[in-house]
Amino acid sequence: MRSTPPVRRLRLGLPRRMFSQVLLMQVAIAAGVAVLATGLFLAPLSKQLDQEAMRRALAIAETTAQDPQIAEGVRTTAPSGNGPVQREAERIRRATHAEYIVVLDRDWVRWSHPTPSEIGRRVSTDPSDALAGKEVMEIDQGTLGRSARGKVPLYDAGHQVVGAVSVGIAYDSVRARLISAIPGLFAYAGGALAVGALAAWLISRRVQRQTRDLAFSDISALLAEREAMLHGIREGVVALDRAGRIRLLNDEARRLLGIGDEALGRAPDEALGAGRTTDVLAGRVTGTDLLTVCGQRVLVANRTPTGDGGAVATLRDRTELEQLGRELDSTRGLIDALRAQDHEHANRMHTLLGLLELEMYDDAVEFVGEVVGDHRATAEQVTERIQDPLLAALLVGKATVAAERGVALWVSERTRLPDRLIDPRGLVTVVGNLVDNALDAVAATPHARVEVELRAEGRTVVLGVRDTGPGVPEDQRELIFTEGWSTKKPPAHGKRGIGLSLVRRLAERQGGSATVGSAAGGGAEFTVVLPEALTGPGLVPAGAEASVGTSAASVGTSAVTVTVAEKEA
Repeated sequence: MRSTPPVRRLRLGLPRRMFSQVLLMQVAIAAGVAVLATGLFLAPLSKQLDQEAMRRALAIAETTAQDPQIAEGVRTTAPSGNGPVQREAERIRRATHAEYIVVLDRDWVRWSHPTPSEIGRRVSTDPSDALAGKEVMEIDQGTLGRSARGKVPLYDAGHQVVGAVSVGIAYDSVRARLISAIPGLFAYAGGALAVGALAAWLISRRVQRQTRDLAFSDISALLAEREAMLHGIREGVVALDRAGRIRLLNDEARRLLGIGDEALGRAPDEALGAGRTTDVLAGRVTGTDLLTVCGQRVLVANRTPTGDGGAVATLRDRTELEQLGRELDSTRGLIDALRAQDHEHANRMHTLLGLLELEMYDDAVEFVGEVVGDHRATAEQVTERIQDPLLAALLVGKATVAAERGVALWVSERTRLPDRLIDPRGLVTVVGNLVDNALDAVAATPHARVEVELRAEGRTVVLGVRDTGPGVPEDQRELIFTEGWSTKKPPAHGKRGIGLSLVRRLAERQGGSATVGSAAGGGAEFTVVLPEALTGPGLVPAGAEASVGTSAASVGTSAVTVTVAEKEA
């Protein structure tokens, strides 16, 4: 059995495309306005034509009543189809093209009429107002049909009312004038409709170009997809209008910048305060993949202008990447330290081998004892001054790297730091960044030296890092703490200009400060003050017990590096 194909039904409704819908709606509106305007114009036009016809009838009646022969004829003669009143009235009627001119006396009897047989009969409508001396304009039904009428009193030479004059204008002529005006009116309305349709087409074409000929349903779907995309991507998006005010924030931007809906409609300076992040969003800092620090996060920002004069900025969180980069640097430092220890160990082994080959056994024993004893003594000195294992391990590793680079890394004799740090990892970040910068600054300089001082003043930790490098010019002492500002070449894993900015932010987060000045013997001296960085006496910071064993092992393993640093110095 052959299946019958489904019957396709004709579906009526609005077209799908926005261009067609807008055009259809605008043409419908223009047509509706044209019809409404035509109707509103015809209504007063009909009334105006009626008023004009009644005024014309009244004017003819007044002119007729002014003729002295008519008033004299009514007073002295009898009504007749050949009388002087009839002759004069008909003459005026023909001259003015009125439908009728009726002259009547005070008894309502006609003295003139277009139909002579009606002369001598009483009128069919009440002329009392005109006989009372009043002028009357009306549209009424009479023996000759519907007409526009004007009635005036008829006075004799003594100004006595002897009758009345009634003039009628055929209402068909008034209607004919109205009907004759309609085609012209429709022509004007049609012209206006054509102009409106043309304007609607031009506007619709512009809408079509701007919306790329999308349907309303497509635009609605795009808006829904846009909202889902903006709030679903793991990249912050900030849109600004032409006045520089924030008009859109997605969820990731709120998280990265730490702001909410209260920032909408405000400038970045008001929402975020002064800083590099604000400068990037406002367009005062230009470029691609700009590094900035917001709170504890390292962000990569890009800003793209839009066609309406605004801009869209995207933000990516590089905090984890920067942490990986710092861990990579630490790993490289450890590798460098191991390489230096390997070189030093090889030299000692060669020395020991030579002493043994020369059968200088006592000297060999003394040499080994001296090396082991110096290493142990130096490690003990560091752990006595810096009791936090993480910081001690860090400085031991940095000392080894410094020795390989020909730099003497010293721990000041005034250094005294108890193992009561609230945030030891934060202080490790601060010390590590400052020491790395100092090592870079004194590299390839004669008698290079870096000195680290850590001391506790109550619950406040004061850190000082001094070097013998070229120092920091006075006009750049604030710039070096700005995100992205650096005089060094960027490393392989990213960009520079983050370390010192993080140092200052970590210090300011704890209510402290980070400054730079000139060292006593030349070079730069960085000073970091961290209030409330230590717990009270007898209190152990959270997590300290778990980290002491592991970190202490690291100190013990790397303890020999301090001796290397001191020997190279």
